[in-house]
Amino acid sequence: MSKRVLIVDDALFMRTMLRDIFASAGWQIIAEAENGEQAIAEYKAHQPDLVTMDIVMPQMGGIPALKKILADYPAARIVVCSALGQKNLILEAVTAGAKDFIVKPFHKAQVVEVVERVVMAS
Repeated sequence: MSKRVLIVDDALFMRTMLRDIFASAGWQIIAEAENGEQAIAEYKAHQPDLVTMDIVMPQMGGIPALKKILADYPAARIVVCSALGQKNLILEAVTAGAKDFIVKPFHKAQVVEVVERVVMAS
């Protein structure tokens, strides 16, 4: 059975890039979201094996969404995605419970390595 992922990013091109990376690695993309509020709703509806969560998004950012998902689903596996230069936000996300992080721009091999490690560790 393929692993299921929820992709959360406000930028369509980033969601498309991640969708292609996950699809080529044999993952099932069960849902996508553009902001934290949508991410919470999609997580509740699908309870995926993994979430990739952008940190900076409109309406509700990734860190408040991560905290809400983990409050309701403590076993959730969330990997945050951030731009270079956002070390403080990455630290805040990991402290809040993110399992790992990926820095944009990223490469397919890096994404697959991080998410496989996170899923296997749990």
